[in-house]
Amino acid sequence: MLLITGATGHLGKATIHFLLKKGVSASNIAALVRDEAKAADLKALGITLRKGDYNDPTSLEAAFQGVDKLLLVSSSDVADRTTQHLNAVNAAQKAGVKHILYTSFMQKQGVETAIPFVAQSHIDTEKAIKDSGLTYTFLRNSLYMDVLPMFFGEKVLETGIFLPSGNGKAAYVTRLDIAEGTAQILASDGHENKIYDLTGTKTYTLHEIAAVLSELSGKTVACADPTEELYKQVMVGANVHEGIVDFLAGFSKAIKNDEFDLTDNTLESLIGRPLTTPNAYFQTVYFNQ
Repeated sequence: MLLITGATGHLGKATIHFLLKKGVSASNIAALVRDEAKAADLKALGITLRKGDYNDPTSLEAAFQGVDKLLLVSSSDVADRTTQHLNAVNAAQKAGVKHILYTSFMQKQGVETAIPFVAQSHIDTEKAIKDSGLTYTFLRNSLYMDVLPMFFGEKVLETGIFLPSGNGKAAYVTRLDIAEGTAQILASDGHENKIYDLTGTKTYTLHEIAAVLSELSGKTVACADPTEELYKQVMVGANVHEGIVDFLAGFSKAIKNDEFDLTDNTLESLIGRPLTTPNAYFQTVYFNQ
């Protein structure tokens, strides 16, 4: 039995759909959900729903019974993420899960991270999984291309990109490509106690992304590179919550520091086709084609 946590989220749900496309029987897939009503579409496909909450270890231990492979999709709750993950790891150990796969964070060696509020929880979770003695696979995902529209704001085609990211490069990758690669790992053998960097095969600066948007829109999309101080001042002045501003400033600094400037062909090999390009992705996002 394969169990996917975060099954109503973007990555978890997409991974389930790719498993089905790869011929894995719905009867061999379980989905961990907090609210079964939100997973009616999965239930209609024959997926077994198991109710559980990262904050409720007892529910997790019950949900993980009889599971051979567990995909632990990292929590979106940054504040309590580490505790939630440790709850899941401990529950998996108690339930006798044979193999845990964890969606981790691509860590470039030798670079001090600008986003410890994200990185540290992944480091702690990986350590906990190793210490548990469980067979593991760590999927160290690069920065999702999907977050860029959120970073840019709704009017990016009119106002341009305004982020203190300098000329930093990142190997952006789409969530769907990650989901397909994850499904391939879940559906196959030979991934025990391995660590995979799942990244794009090419890096881009945000100036290059702006050029892609310019080409697609037929008009110049500017890319400003303010100082971090000016960026925060402008965003707070625009009534953006300070917590969100700090979050975006941290990721911008991580991009500027080339934390995501690492390419690997593992993901492309797993899915057996070229990865989705920024041109193709943004065409879909902004032009619905």
